[in-house]
Amino acid sequence: MENFNKEVRYDILKMIHAAKSGHPGGSLSCVEILSVLYNKIMTVPSLWKKSPDFISRDRFVLSKGHASAALYSVLARRGFFSTQELMTFRKLGTRLQGHPSTRTNLEGIEVSTGSLGQGLSIAVGIALALKLSNNPAYVYVLLGDGEMQEGSVWEALMSASHKKLDNLIIVIDKNNLQIDGDTSEVKTLEPLDKKLEAFGWSVKSVDGHNEDELEKAFMQARESKKLCAIIANTIKGKGVSFMEDAAGWHGKAPNDEELRRALEELNA
Repeated sequence: MENFNKEVRYDILKMIHAAKSGHPGGSLSCVEILSVLYNKIMTVPSLWKKSPDFISRDRFVLSKGHASAALYSVLARRGFFSTQELMTFRKLGTRLQGHPSTRTNLEGIEVSTGSLGQGLSIAVGIALALKLSNNPAYVYVLLGDGEMQEGSVWEALMSASHKKLDNLIIVIDKNNLQIDGDTSEVKTLEPLDKKLEAFGWSVKSVDGHNEDELEKAFMQARESKKLCAIIANTIKGKGVSFMEDAAGWHGKAPNDEELRRALEELNA
């Protein structure tokens, strides 16, 4: 999927550049996570709401909603809607809002997200509803590591454990940076794995840019009868040298010259 991931990174940079706003750092860091989920793991019909198996689809919640550019690109390149629509990102009247919104009726978007710390709580409700209706679908949630500082996340983790929602799988994009800098300096998360385990979760740490490791972790989580959390160790701004590990690229659009340099690097 190397070419697929490269195209997604191209899209992210072009979309944010055209909009003159967006979040390149956290979008670039989660490309492989989304790519593996949508290409190898999840059962999701691209014929949104018109497929006979729509009710049994796996659900995905982008809790770190500011990484919407990555999700939109993956959805478009998987056939949910035209890739030509990507360049309307964040523009007036677009379906591709800065954070995913169900009000735009965009194919593939399950819930509106963006206010950090809320996505997992929504997903817990979805997973519980699926359980009660004997629906075999899984619910996947992508959280940011900065988002893990929110108290509501831990309430949701505790609720999921209490309800034994083994149909809920979370993956944490752990790029160690947030808008204000290093997560360890803003509010330390460590030992994150031990904290998750104390809340009743089985934890697996992987290289968040290694597709084989990600696929194996997701498959093991599906087969497990436990609540599973995957810590995906990633690099913020992955693929563009001057954006990598730079908190300043959390919510900044590249200018013309920066876009040219970034695309050249991806091409090389």
